[in-house]
Amino acid sequence: MNSKIQKELSELVQNNIITNDIAQNITSYYLNKQENKPNRLFTVFGVLGSLLVGLGVILILAHNWDHFSRATKTVFAFLPLIIGQIVSGYAIIKKKSATWREASGTFLFFAIGSSMALVAQIYNIPGDLSSYLLTWTVLSLPLIYLLRSNAVAILCVVFATYYAGEFGYSFSSNTKIPWLYLLLILAIIPYYIQLLKSKAEANITSIFNWLFPLSLTIILGAFVDKNDDLGFLMYLVMFGLLYNIGKIPFFNKQKLRRNGYLIIGSLGSVKMLLMASFDTSWYDLKQLGYTTPELYVVLCLLVITIVLLAYSYMQKWIINFNPFQYVFIIFSALFFTGLIHTIASLIIVNFLILALGLITVKIGVDKFHFGVLNYGLLIITALVVCRFFDTDMSYVIRGLLFVAVGGGFFLTNYIMLKRQKIRERQSLNNQK
Repeated sequence: MNSKIQKELSELVQNNIITNDIAQNITSYYLNKQENKPNRLFTVFGVLGSLLVGLGVILILAHNWDHFSRATKTVFAFLPLIIGQIVSGYAIIKKKSATWREASGTFLFFAIGSSMALVAQIYNIPGDLSSYLLTWTVLSLPLIYLLRSNAVAILCVVFATYYAGEFGYSFSSNTKIPWLYLLLILAIIPYYIQLLKSKAEANITSIFNWLFPLSLTIILGAFVDKNDDLGFLMYLVMFGLLYNIGKIPFFNKQKLRRNGYLIIGSLGSVKMLLMASFDTSWYDLKQLGYTTPELYVVLCLLVITIVLLAYSYMQKWIINFNPFQYVFIIFSALFFTGLIHTIASLIIVNFLILALGLITVKIGVDKFHFGVLNYGLLIITALVVCRFFDTDMSYVIRGLLFVAVGGGFFLTNYIMLKRQKIRERQSLNNQK
């Protein structure tokens, strides 16, 4: 039991706020809660131990590898896989603790990869890295559900991302689109949904809340074949989708640091708009061709995001106007009309960024959230910095703009802090 809680309980008993019996009941409640709760630190060290044991075995075998016959090499190639399966099977049949399941699952995950690599090396089986990663990930997917292993689920997402990056980001002329990456992610989604239902506020769920949007952000560029400008629009629509997912009440009610969809969607939208605020971004739009795979991806993302936005309206999840939720629609319209009215689209993008910054500042003030407040001020500052480099304003005007923004930072935070203190005093007076 936490020593801080014990200290506070003893102080409450000494000051006659609670009785000794109540304090004992509270102590027994927390002790029972700790007994039923898995030891997270032990689970982490169990996973790390499995990794170190696996690496140690590989190093020992690698040192003497050339002295073994082909038959001996084959036995050693399959030995980690057999051991991993036996330990994992024992954890499933005996219904062992989460530590057993996580450790055995992690060991078996890497045993699969090492066995594949060793067999390919022994018998000179040709292949490339992307196909090896794909096969490794596909063979490991059942472990997520058999062992209910969070570590294996995380590893599968990471290796699926690695596969898609290796397969899709090619420097050769023959670019390839990693469509199978989508199937790999879809295969992990049911486990993620189960975590959302059973452990909505757990740290492991928060990791997945960040891992999935980060993976999509990294890999979406691999779906760009030849049309980089449509790839630009593709990213902005995806960030709009992530932001709207983050505004679903299930995610929006959680602490901001647990909502990776909202943060990545917001930061990504602002970044793409800032890039689009430069006139050079709009010069090549008239040369676009709309028969490429990028167009189909953009249309698919647009449909999904609009359906989600419409569903949010139907469920009355959207009460106040939030421009971040509509940025993808506004920019999509500007993107296609920019083929004709480039200057008008450029001006609207700059005003849109300014509106996002001001509304974010207002949200931060209304919620008394200094992080959101300063984020809105940073958006405005970024816009001013961008215009610093591509306008012909005098240095005096530029300097005054920076002074105004810096003064705005100080003044807004000062007023916010003052209001917060007044609010705290009023709450204390009401309690008295």
